Amino acid sequence: MYDIKWIIENAAVFDKGRGRRGLPPLAEKLIALDEARRTAIAKSQAAQERRNAASKEIGAALRAGDANLAKALKIEVGELKTALADYEIEERDAIAVLNAALAEIPSLPLADVPDGRDENDNVELRRVGEPRKFDFAPKEHFDLGEALGLMDFEIATKISGARFVVLKGALARLERALGAFMLDLHTGEHGYTEVNPPVLVRNEAMFGTAQLPKFFEDQFLVETGENQEEKTKSNIINAWQGAVNFINTHGLDSFREATERGIDIVNFSPHEDWSRRWLIPTAEVPLTNLVREKILDEKDLPLRFTACTPCFRAEAGAAGKDTRGMIRQHQFSKVELVSITTPEGSAAEHERMLACAEEVLKRLGLPYRIVTLCTGDMGFASQKTYDIEVFLPGQNRYREISSVSVCGDFQARRMNARARGPDGKPRFVHTLNGSGVAVGRALIAVLENYQEKDGSIAIPTALLGYMGGIDRIVKT
Repeated sequence: MYDIKWIIENAAVFDKGRGRRGLPPLAEKLIALDEARRTAIAKSQAAQERRNAASKEIGAALRAGDANLAKALKIEVGELKTALADYEIEERDAIAVLNAALAEIPSLPLADVPDGRDENDNVELRRVGEPRKFDFAPKEHFDLGEALGLMDFEIATKISGARFVVLKGALARLERALGAFMLDLHTGEHGYTEVNPPVLVRNEAMFGTAQLPKFFEDQFLVETGENQEEKTKSNIINAWQGAVNFINTHGLDSFREATERGIDIVNFSPHEDWSRRWLIPTAEVPLTNLVREKILDEKDLPLRFTACTPCFRAEAGAAGKDTRGMIRQHQFSKVELVSITTPEGSAAEHERMLACAEEVLKRLGLPYRIVTLCTGDMGFASQKTYDIEVFLPGQNRYREISSVSVCGDFQARRMNARARGPDGKPRFVHTLNGSGVAVGRALIAVLENYQEKDGSIAIPTALLGYMGGIDRIVKT
């Protein structure tokens, strides 16, 4: 999120950066909205100052015996009181309009990001590893998984609908092994702190990392069965929660005694409204929000967090894309990397984070390439993004398995996350995030790259210690 003061002072730079993203100029409109905000504030302040002065003048008029003047001043004060209420509404509305406009503005690209319109203009940096040469036609992951009897899309559709999968047996274990391997690598060798965060988050957390309000349709909003208008149901829930809290604290015998004596236990503990939460689209949301509304000490930076969580995406714009298989699912697992740095350290941290994600694929023996996303293909909060694309023999193409982005202070401003330097002055931190890597897509890559002619799957050496003695997945 951008500071309107910076936009006013750097209007040409701001509009040029938007132009690189293929967006129209906006500085003039934003400055006009800020002027409307300033005008509303000035009117409110002037009215308040005049009201205060008139109130004092009433006393002076009364002491001087000028009843007519005192009466006129009282009328003026009353009129100012009414006007102030209107001015406060005008001020509040002007601030809301400006903030809403600022919230919709994407981060501007760094100078070294290549210009372009879409993924076709992304720039390949390097390729690592040679794709395996098969002496048979390699299959795609869904054909392999279904043939093994361990990947079931049909039953998942009956349970949850399209874009879900049920993994069983050795494939379920392989996915678990991949997540554990990645966490062990990032915590044991790369210096990340493992976190087990909530996967249900508030509006503020989603706004902080810029999933809201821009990408509302891509998210899953979770609601309880509680309807705020159904007071009876609400009372039942409160009574049940109160009873549970009372029993957990005082025991079942005390609960029976209390009810027999008519003691009210319904309101023993406040009932928090859990009626609306968001399912996280990535652990970037809770991990980055660990520093929201904090003032850190710069000597403690960088902070590095990692987590393996389920992730949930509506895939609102994915109609007709990757309809078969696990490439594009509503629910998937991912190991996330998040760093919190000083402004001076974020560029080097970006390269370091990329190397950490690459190491996963190197250890698994998977061929991949690195591309720099162009200005037209970058994410909303990103200043610069690298994509890691793993080679999938079944598709004979490279597919994204990780995105590693530096966001500058864009998210920090939305979260009010700052750090205090040697001069004692707090300033906004820089945030970075990346997949380290997507577990489901890593599973796909292992299946396709380690498949054998008979349909079995060899287990990469790096995963053998996590597979409980299984070195090959075969149909049972």
